Amino acid sequence: MLLKLAFLFVVFAIGGAEDPYRFFTWNVTYGDIYPLGVRQQGILINGQFPGPDIYSVTNDNIIINVFNSLDEPFLISWNGIQNRRNSYEDGVNGTTCPIPPGKNFTYILQMKDQIGSFFYFPSLGFHKAAGSFGGIRILSRPRIPVPFPDPANDFTVLIGDWYKANHTDLRAILDGGKKLPFPDGVLINGRGPNGASFTFEQGKTYRLRISNVGLQNSLNFRIQGHKMTLVEVEGTHTVQTTYSSLDVHVGQSYSVLVTADQSPQDYYIVVSTRFTTPVLTTTGNLHYANSNSPVSGLPPGGPTIEIDWSLNQARSIRTNLTASGPRPNPQGSYHYGMINTTRTIRLSNSAGQISGKQRYAVNSVSFVPADTPLKIADYFKIDGVFRVGSISDAPTGGGIYLDTSVMGADYRAFIEIVFENNEDIIQSWHLNGYSFFVVGMDGGQWTPASRDQYNLRDAVSRCTTQVYPNSWTAIYVALDNVGMWNLRSEFWARQYLGQQFYLRVYTTSTSFRDEYPIPKNALLCGRASGRRTRPL
Repeated sequence: MLLKLAFLFVVFAIGGAEDPYRFFTWNVTYGDIYPLGVRQQGILINGQFPGPDIYSVTNDNIIINVFNSLDEPFLISWNGIQNRRNSYEDGVNGTTCPIPPGKNFTYILQMKDQIGSFFYFPSLGFHKAAGSFGGIRILSRPRIPVPFPDPANDFTVLIGDWYKANHTDLRAILDGGKKLPFPDGVLINGRGPNGASFTFEQGKTYRLRISNVGLQNSLNFRIQGHKMTLVEVEGTHTVQTTYSSLDVHVGQSYSVLVTADQSPQDYYIVVSTRFTTPVLTTTGNLHYANSNSPVSGLPPGGPTIEIDWSLNQARSIRTNLTASGPRPNPQGSYHYGMINTTRTIRLSNSAGQISGKQRYAVNSVSFVPADTPLKIADYFKIDGVFRVGSISDAPTGGGIYLDTSVMGADYRAFIEIVFENNEDIIQSWHLNGYSFFVVGMDGGQWTPASRDQYNLRDAVSRCTTQVYPNSWTAIYVALDNVGMWNLRSEFWARQYLGQQFYLRVYTTSTSFRDEYPIPKNALLCGRASGRRTRPL
C-alpha cells in the first residue's frame, strides 16, 4: 500500500494527475537525403527528414522513447520548452548523458504553462547539420480564449541554411581549427528550391509556424502577393501587426496568419539570407486549391543587408497585453517593468584563436564540455567537474581562454542581461529553461543611460533574441526555474567552439515544489558511471 501511495505521489508531482499523456517512439537512423540535389548522409527520425511534429496542449505530459540507431552518441534538445524544475530532461551535454549507440532513453517532458511554436533539434556534435529536427506546437487549452479565430489549417514551416557536405565533414573542419565555408543553400521543410508546397483554399486563413532551424544565417520570409499577420512569438501572443516580409533569426520561431485573398493561382514563398554576400535564396509554392496557374514572374525581392530595417521591425514586435497566455488572465497582468532588477550581467561575444585553432567566447571564456554532465555532477556533488563563478558578470577585455564556464544565480532573482556584440556580424542568443522580456536593443555601446529607452510595458517575451552588429540587446528575466541552464549562441559553429556557458539557478531548498529529483531512468556517464539515481 505504501509503495502504491509513493508511486502516485511521484506521478502527481511530475505531471499532475489530471494532465493528459502523449506517447511517442522515435527511431533515429542514418539515411540518404537529397535536399540540394546531391546525396548526403542525413539523420532521420522514423525515416523522416525533417522529423515528425510534436502536437500538444498546455500542461500535456510528453513521453518520447528515443532509440539511437546511429554509431555515435546522440541527444535531442527542445528549443523553447522550459522543462520546469527539471533541467535533467533538457537534452544538452551539460544536463543529460548522451544516448549510447544501440541504446534508448525515454524523455519525460511537460508543456507546463506554455503555449506556442517551438522546435526540437539534435544537440551533440554537428548533428544539427544532418537533420533530426522538427516542429513543436503547444495549443491553448479549450477554455482559454485565443485572440484570433481558429485557422483553416496549421502548418509547420522549418527554414534554414544548409550544406551539401556531411555533418562529419563539417565537424572535422571545426575540430581542425578552421571556420566553416559559406552555406550552399536554404531549405524549406527539408527541401530545396521549389520543393515545399502548401495548399490554401480561396478566402480561408491559415497559420504558419515558422522556425529558423539553420546553422548560422538570419533569413527573411515572404509570400508573393500576400501579407502576414504576426500573432505569436515563442509562446507569447503579440500585437497583431501586418508585415510583407519577416526576419527570422537563427533559432527563432514566429506564428503568422495568412489569408488566401488573392486570385486563384500559385504564388512564390521566398526565403533568403540576410546580411550576407552573396544572398542565398530559395522558393516554395503557395498553391490555391482551385488554381490552374503555376507561379509566374520573378520571386519578390526582400531586404538584404539593411540593418535598420530589421531593427525597426524587431522593435515593432510587442506583447498583446489583453490576450490570455496559457492561463485565463491577460498577458499584461505581469508588470515586469515595475520590478527592480537585483543584478546586471553583461555578456560580450568574441572570436579568436587558441594554439592556432579557431575559438569563440563569452566574456573571454571559451566553453569546453566536461566529462560528466554538469547537472548530474552537481546532483552527486562530484568535485572537479566545474566551478561556479568560472565566468565573470562583465566583459574582462582579456584574451580568450578555455574553461567549463558556469555562472551562479539565485532562485527567484529578477535580473538584467545585456548582450554586447562588438563584432561585425549579427548574433543570436538562446536561454534554455526560460522566456525573457526583450526590453531594448540599439546600435553602439550599452551604458546605464541606455535604460532610458527600454520598453517597460509591452516588450515581447521569448527565448531567443538577436543582437545586431556592433550593437546591444537587453533582456529582463525572472529566475523562477531551478536548474542548470544552457545560455548559448544559436550560430552552431560558434556554440560548438565555445560561445556558450551554463547558468546555475540554485536554491538550498530540497522541496519538489522547487525542483524535481533526478529522473529514475536518467543515464549516468563519466564520473557518475556506476552510481544509482534514486529509488521510486
